[in-house]
Amino acid sequence: WLMECTPWCYEQGTVLEMCCKPNLLCESPFLSKKQPWQDPYQKHWQREWEERLRKRALVHNDGFYILLSQIISSGQCVTVFVTSPRYNKNLEEAKRIGIKKAITANISIGAAFLLIYASYALAFWYGTTLVLSNEYTIGQVITVFFSVLIGAFSIGQASPSIEAFANARGAAYEIFKIIDSKPSIDSYSKNGHKPDNIKGNLEFRNVHFSYPSRNEVKILKGLNLKVESGQTVALVGNSGCGKSTTVQLMQRLYDPTEGVVSIDGQDIRTINVRYLREIIGVVSQEPVLFATTIAENIRYGRENVTMEEIEKAVKEANAYDFIMKLPNKFDTLVGERGAQLSGGQKQRIAIARALVRNPKILLLDEATSALDSESEAVVQVALDKAREGRTTIVIAHRLSTVRNADVIAGFDDGVIVEKGSHDELMKEKGIYFKLVTVQTKGNEIELENAVDEADALDMSPKDFGSSLLRRSTRKSMKGPQGQDRKLSTKEGLDEHVPPVSFWRILKLNITEWPYFVVGIFCAIINGGLQPAFSIIFSRMIGVFTRNDDRETKRQHSNMFSLLFLMLGIISFITFFLQGFTFGKAGEILTKRLRYMVFRSMLRQDVSWFDDPKNTTGALTTRLANDAARVKGAIGARLAVITQNIANLGTGIIISFIYGWQLTLLLLVIVPIIAIAGVVEIKMLSGQALKDKKELEGAGKKSIASLRRVGPFNNINSLRKAHIFGITFAITQAMMNFSYAICFRFGAYLVQHGYMEFQDVLLVFSAIVYGAMAMGHVSSFAPDYAEAKVSAAHIIMIIEKTPLVDSYSTTGLKPNTMEGNLTFNEVMFNYPTRPDIPVLQGLSLEVKKGQTLALVGSSGCGKSTVVQLLERFYDPLAGKVLIDGKEIKELNVQWLRAHMGIVSQEPILFDCSIAENIAYGDNSRVVSQEEIVQAAKEANIHPFIETLPDKYNTRVGDKGTQLSGGQKQRIAIARALVRQPLILLLDEATSALDTQSEKVVQEALDKAREGRTCIVIAHRLSTIQNADSIVVIQKGKVREHGTHQQLLAQKGIYFSMVSVQAGTKHLSTVMI
Repeated sequence: WLMECTPWCYEQGTVLEMCCKPNLLCESPFLSKKQPWQDPYQKHWQREWEERLRKRALVHNDGFYILLSQIISSGQCVTVFVTSPRYNKNLEEAKRIGIKKAITANISIGAAFLLIYASYALAFWYGTTLVLSNEYTIGQVITVFFSVLIGAFSIGQASPSIEAFANARGAAYEIFKIIDSKPSIDSYSKNGHKPDNIKGNLEFRNVHFSYPSRNEVKILKGLNLKVESGQTVALVGNSGCGKSTTVQLMQRLYDPTEGVVSIDGQDIRTINVRYLREIIGVVSQEPVLFATTIAENIRYGRENVTMEEIEKAVKEANAYDFIMKLPNKFDTLVGERGAQLSGGQKQRIAIARALVRNPKILLLDEATSALDSESEAVVQVALDKAREGRTTIVIAHRLSTVRNADVIAGFDDGVIVEKGSHDELMKEKGIYFKLVTVQTKGNEIELENAVDEADALDMSPKDFGSSLLRRSTRKSMKGPQGQDRKLSTKEGLDEHVPPVSFWRILKLNITEWPYFVVGIFCAIINGGLQPAFSIIFSRMIGVFTRNDDRETKRQHSNMFSLLFLMLGIISFITFFLQGFTFGKAGEILTKRLRYMVFRSMLRQDVSWFDDPKNTTGALTTRLANDAARVKGAIGARLAVITQNIANLGTGIIISFIYGWQLTLLLLVIVPIIAIAGVVEIKMLSGQALKDKKELEGAGKKSIASLRRVGPFNNINSLRKAHIFGITFAITQAMMNFSYAICFRFGAYLVQHGYMEFQDVLLVFSAIVYGAMAMGHVSSFAPDYAEAKVSAAHIIMIIEKTPLVDSYSTTGLKPNTMEGNLTFNEVMFNYPTRPDIPVLQGLSLEVKKGQTLALVGSSGCGKSTVVQLLERFYDPLAGKVLIDGKEIKELNVQWLRAHMGIVSQEPILFDCSIAENIAYGDNSRVVSQEEIVQAAKEANIHPFIETLPDKYNTRVGDKGTQLSGGQKQRIAIARALVRQPLILLLDEATSALDTQSEKVVQEALDKAREGRTCIVIAHRLSTIQNADSIVVIQKGKVREHGTHQQLLAQKGIYFSMVSVQAGTKHLSTVMI
């Protein structure tokens, strides 16, 4: 590192050493920063240990980010349960790993400095021996010393790059693991046959299958099924019997473990995967929409589709009317995973997406499960039309939708036990007959006398409640102003953020002041080691410039060699303490900030999550990255800054003492060197940022645009190369010119007796290397700027006060709750859609222990009632009362603790079944007995007992390891485990098969005893036993009464039941 200090040595080179000084060169390995005996042990140990920690951190962070994404995307679910212990547990593990990394890194740095200074001591001790024995002169010793140091310095300069490669290796481990893995089913493969004509004859022949994650659980056990071209086959059976698995095998999402799936007699494994999936249209039970416009979501079904074709598909799916009512129509953003739309609206968009590709084979997995009665009937007519000329496989729990299928196949335990038409299977009185009997519950008989009068009813779609525009069961829709452009993560979150000062950032870490005191003290000592080295080194050189006797020289040489060794010991201790204290303080800060931000996010009202700026990706980025950036500014970097300031400050003081003339010259030249370095760094880093932006922008341009821009980019690149070359040359030349000036002036001062030679070396090394250290500080400027921005974002989120504070301690907490609910002239619009009214003077009442069922068309305001009760939002006008008290006066946590909710789309976390159920009540430790009891009440216990790990079975990301019905029953168990006084069921049984629905419905009927319950249902057979049924239309109550009373009125409710029962007069009623 003293190369620039002695340019005259640099010219000597290693060749001169090998020719003139072989003895000392043999010892040169001990002088180098990277000694051969040192590297295999010290450096190898460091790399291996850090690599192990990196891999552990990667594995931990994968789970951490997945959990984070799940929690944020499940905003309302977590808000209801209002807790974060699992997140805190992950943060604690991250802190522990971070502290270990800090200890490992700083032990290595301390050990390296110890060995370096020990090498100096050894080199000068042995060099003195050679000089005193007249084998070498002091000039030759210094030449060898600096030449070896030059090489060591060059290797040392590469160490940051080596560390970058090591980090890249750790980060790339999982990436390349995925890249290098060869999938058994390659969707990008060009191999496979592409038949010119597909008729659509399907066959499953002796198919056996188990999911890879649960090989021991057999799903299909010898399935045999034939579907002729143009035929519609319906698959019915209990949840988990293998119906949906059949559809997945058809798409080659999996391959059967035994047996063959064929199309037109050809094994689908021999057909090109991409081609196969292009001829199949799929609508699944849980539709997946992307965070883009409605038109773009439909366009995913087929590339290059025209707008006319999109409109045609939308009309066939009965989605055209509600889309045209939206302010931006087809350009309306659907939100993340379609969260801005209701379940029925999402399903219809998914149906349109399947129809737009005009598929040869149509797979409908519960395609109408989320639709209300009116929409289901109309969409079913559209699907019946869409099925014409296509081979169709329909999976349905709602059996009224499959009566017209050509063949109905009854599944049981992975095999088909009966096949036939609806009439044939009803006569056999087998499994299908039992399912139909359970599901209809006598609806046809009940309506038999009244249905003849349906022809006379003047029932238009408007009478059904055709206000199809529904804000969402979970989030409101984005207003027109926000849809003019798509906000990126950074763009959205960087708006209107007030800046923060460095002291405000430091204040965040103030509780760790003891660590900072020790760390700063050690950093100051480390900063003084370089000037101390300059003094010792110059004195060591001075030993040989004086005419002392041999013994005196030996004593002085031994003393200064010992001082070098002492510097090494001190640096080992101080560097370790400095790194450990700042590292631990930084990790504690990171954990604290992430937890504070996370809690602040959870305490926000739901309207905050509705804002498209606050997407899951944006918020996850805030939590994952911003806290780490703040730590970087006031953690290890603060230590280095303190150390380097101490280095330069001490160096200037010492330099003025030993040679003020040369010091003044250096202080004039050093800023020039610093400016040159800053210009070079700015040019390089600034261009890197521009290149990054251009690269990101290129991905958004068309191929044609890239072709046009390409030649111009090449010209700019040539110009940049010249500019960078000249800049680099000038900055390097300025540094060398500066060295020449300083040494020439130093020689002048020595020649005229103003300074001694050793003092020139001392002043030069103290100032120049102090300045170089400060130049290192300037490289932290971008990090500090990023840290300030990140801190501003963090503080803004932490200090944001929500309209409805989930963590507020204010509000009434009555000793008892009876459960009397009242809505009194409630008016409500979603905050992001103030121009569209949802509730327009809604009034209803539920007495203690009663069950109220809310029915109506999609978008009429049913789910909004539940959201207002949970205080996700507050009404604009009117009052919501519980036991005569307005819910605004009640403590939010207390209120939600007395409510259990099961929504239409169950939210499960990637942990065990037991943990997911226990998550329902975080106010206490839920015992295993309570978990099992809740599972029994939700009819999920028998299934759990069949799993190898039983209640310890992990459900996967968002519950992907379970079927829709299984997930829903676990969600019901989670609601029951807290023993709520008010039970809110928003389509709680919509995803269940007939048998499970019956058992769960009985369990829910029992669970409702003594509780006030509000049920939202499209499947009207599930709410016949409700104490009161309310029909909502356009945000108002249109009808109310019991099931029998409303049927007798022959109004809207009667029409909905008639349509859903699937009577022979269905078409008449619809018209």
